[in-house]
Amino acid sequence: MFGLLKRIGYTCATRIVRDRSMANTAAALHILVKHKEQAEDIIKQLKKGAKFQTLAKKYSTCPSGKRGGDLGEFRRGQMVPQFDKVCFSGEVLTPHLVKTKFGWHVVKVLYRT
Repeated sequence: MFGLLKRIGYTCATRIVRDRSMANTAAALHILVKHKEQAEDIIKQLKKGAKFQTLAKKYSTCPSGKRGGDLGEFRRGQMVPQFDKVCFSGEVLTPHLVKTKFGWHVVKVLYRT
């Protein structure tokens, strides 16, 4: 019985850690543009199969655009609140549209830990 409880406890702990609200770090790609219409057009291109990194290099006004929009890994709270919210609660590997004080972002969360 003890082993079973221990095993169940471990399984439950694994599920809690995978809960997106418990993640402490995330990694994402993003494309920063000035206008909502341009961000929406980029999302349409992505849905048609365009590569995120290619579009980031072409359109992003952020220095990360040169790296295909790669922001690397960051901790919860490092980004502005609107961006942080998408990165830690939005669906992974799906483009999201986010408005911040910097402009419009097309964000693709790669993973959370």
